[in-house]
Amino acid sequence: MIEILACGPLGSVQDLGREGYLRFGVGEAGAMDRLALMIGNLMLDNPAGLAGIEIAVFPFQARFLQDIAFAVTGADRAAQLDGRPLLPWWTQVARAGQVLTLSGSGVDHGAGARSYLLCEGGMDVPLVLGSRSTQLRGRFGGHMGRTLVQGDIVRSGVAERRGASSPPQDCSYGFGVLPPEHALPWAAFCNAGAGNPDIATAVRVVPAAEYRNFDDVSVQNFWDSVWRISAQSDRYGFRLAGPGLALREPMETRSHGIVPGVIQVPPNGQPIIQMRDAQPTGGYPKVGTVIEADLWRLSQAPTGAWIRFVCVSYEASVCALDDLDAYLARLKRHIALYRQAAA
Repeated sequence: MIEILACGPLGSVQDLGREGYLRFGVGEAGAMDRLALMIGNLMLDNPAGLAGIEIAVFPFQARFLQDIAFAVTGADRAAQLDGRPLLPWWTQVARAGQVLTLSGSGVDHGAGARSYLLCEGGMDVPLVLGSRSTQLRGRFGGHMGRTLVQGDIVRSGVAERRGASSPPQDCSYGFGVLPPEHALPWAAFCNAGAGNPDIATAVRVVPAAEYRNFDDVSVQNFWDSVWRISAQSDRYGFRLAGPGLALREPMETRSHGIVPGVIQVPPNGQPIIQMRDAQPTGGYPKVGTVIEADLWRLSQAPTGAWIRFVCVSYEASVCALDDLDAYLARLKRHIALYRQAAA
């Protein structure tokens, strides 16, 4: 179990999301950086989709109420256990009573916007519509259907995994992985800088259904410009600031299904990228869709950061997702070999 001692307004329990319910008007929710969640679970020998705590506003502080193995992935926020610095993307064993702290200052904000706390056995909150993710707009799932606050107690599933009286074995932990922004081949091209348009985060985009309805200048600006993530951005969508995009002629579309990654353009011409808490339908014209393989990188871009778009084909987007799956498979094999050697 974990006791929340301090948490910003956006801390919540998330897993890989609630799939299969868009047709009923229920959004996916789930971790913004799904890759960080999956890697943390693999490091702890958990199934990749177990729930963890997503932390987006710092500082964050939690007390472990039992001996348990854990990992902190995603943004590097100078994690400490009882004041002792911890390496990022590393597995640790906490003893009952120890306090984990993630700092809100003194770190490189270009390193990411969201951190993830994963524990062996995952976060044991009720399963709602096949997921433990918090659906903030619907106020269900996760921990009581809301963000975490001081005093909350979040249970872990560790007792079911290894028995309530069996402590974690230190020899099975104490290792880490290279962060994906350094391990994946496209990373050098995509690394972000908060506040510097010369090193904007690059994300790959497939042109969408209404792409050809935008005028030539707007299409050129879409690809050639850098876009700033505005302060009006959240888990529902990233609102961008940049040159306005205009249609060749006015058009109206009926509301239709949309998914995370879709880039809609409202009448003011400033694009909105739908994120994990996106509504299931929308009617604004779509200029493109950020590919699934790059949504984790986009999710780590903080408010005020700059992004740019790179045009790719649908076939290239599928290959990128295959590359990501292959990377996770390699990582899983390497972790298994380590655990065999440590046993």
